[in-house]
Amino acid sequence: MPTNRITYYSATLWCVVLLTFMGCAPKKAPPISMDLAQESIIPIPVSVKATNSSFELTDQSEIYVQTGSEELLKIGQFLADKLNPSTGFGFTVKASTATPDDGNIYLSLKKDAALGEEGYVLNITPELVHLEANAPAGLFRGVQTIRQLLPAKIEMSSKQEGPWRMASGTINDVPVYAFRGAMFDVARHFFSVEDTKRFIDLIAAYKMNVMHLHLSDDQGWRIEIKSWPKLAEHGGKTQVGGGKGGYYTQEQYKDIVQYALDRYITIIPEIDMPGHTNAALAAYPELNCDGKARELYTGTEVGFSTLCTKNEITYKFIDDVMKELAAMTPGPYIHIGGDESHVTKKEDYIPFVNRVQNIVLKHGKQVIGWDEIALGTLKKGAFVQHWADVENAVNAVNQGSKVLMSPARKAYMDMQYDSTTKWGLHWAAYIEVDSAYIWDPATLTPGVAQKDVLGIEAPLWSETVDQIDEVEYMVFPRLPGYAEIGWSAASARNWNEYKKRLGAHGPRFTAMGINYYPSKLVEWKEEKNQKN
Repeated sequence: MPTNRITYYSATLWCVVLLTFMGCAPKKAPPISMDLAQESIIPIPVSVKATNSSFELTDQSEIYVQTGSEELLKIGQFLADKLNPSTGFGFTVKASTATPDDGNIYLSLKKDAALGEEGYVLNITPELVHLEANAPAGLFRGVQTIRQLLPAKIEMSSKQEGPWRMASGTINDVPVYAFRGAMFDVARHFFSVEDTKRFIDLIAAYKMNVMHLHLSDDQGWRIEIKSWPKLAEHGGKTQVGGGKGGYYTQEQYKDIVQYALDRYITIIPEIDMPGHTNAALAAYPELNCDGKARELYTGTEVGFSTLCTKNEITYKFIDDVMKELAAMTPGPYIHIGGDESHVTKKEDYIPFVNRVQNIVLKHGKQVIGWDEIALGTLKKGAFVQHWADVENAVNAVNQGSKVLMSPARKAYMDMQYDSTTKWGLHWAAYIEVDSAYIWDPATLTPGVAQKDVLGIEAPLWSETVDQIDEVEYMVFPRLPGYAEIGWSAASARNWNEYKKRLGAHGPRFTAMGINYYPSKLVEWKEEKNQKN
């Protein structure tokens, strides 16, 4: 070999050695300056401290979780499943006994009672994203914040171009209310398992933790009860407008419940009674005082049906339904309805509600009912869902009950935005995005203070919608606001500031495939690539 070539290779080798050991190796490009305090996080966190730098997710990054917990591995996998389609990085989830090397995401638990079940601390440096919580649910809520800190196209199902950067700093966050939910009416129009899971995913993305399933009404019975099979087989045959209807088998219901649990969402099943019961009355004539089966109903009127509250077979029916439903529902609540039972005499309604509460308690569940159930004697642990009558809500408080706030004029997601809205109704109000946001559960209803409030729930009734994209249009963009009302302190909420954050979520809604209402009150932003 020629001497000059030997000299060249020797010099090159020494150069590599010197560069490596003397710190002369080419340096990684410095992180881009980004301001965490300017990020549009919904719900708004308790505190955000920006350090004006950034972390970049690359194909060398990994997701690590604290060792020793299958539950944490599942949360890590949820995050990986959200990041992989758009980045194409193929993240895997690994367990670690210590903080991992630079460039990675790390999820871990720490004992911090102040964080409760759902609070979290997210610390982002140029080297590491470290998410900590007191409990696994807190990690899951923090994962939703990580999603929002990445570009909106992270939510897309096909590979996109990066870079994938997050602003650096520390977020400390914890919710105000322990109950933050949405109701999905699958009785007026039936929705498939896939549609119901879609609804769960959408509320999970904004840190809600409860989904109330309205499973029975005049137009349809939507859950299989094996001891009373005609409830679903006959009572579930149709829906509003005369469509084919449908129902969930018990296995399908269990699948929905588990899907929700994996997202730290509690399913609350509702069997509405004694009114809103025509589907059951059509399936079993003995539930009617005259012993005659009712015709299936496909209209939208309310208040015309009632169980026969004086017949013992009615309570055998309710006991059997509650027994099967409780066995399939790991959450603590069963909703007994109780609203708009206009043809049930008050002297019959009150003992009925009292007795049904005992049946629910017998099967190990807590009672929730619409605010009319406060006419009865509320059992210990029973909650009242306030939707209309202030007197009922105050009566519940006076009985020592907590109130779940769902005021129709503010929180009903089936109310039209304005007179031009294609779907929905307006009997309670037109609810534009600002009206949906500008209210406080702790001050809206005289006689109901924050100490009396269990939380917030935004119901979606389905008389006028039968496709999931129609549901999305009525739910978005109001739902993120309801999520913020439930999570964030009233002192931190301001419409003029919030509408800017909401507008920045327009590209995220699009990336998530959400068919949303583009309110003219909001300046909707377009996705912009971050600078290289």
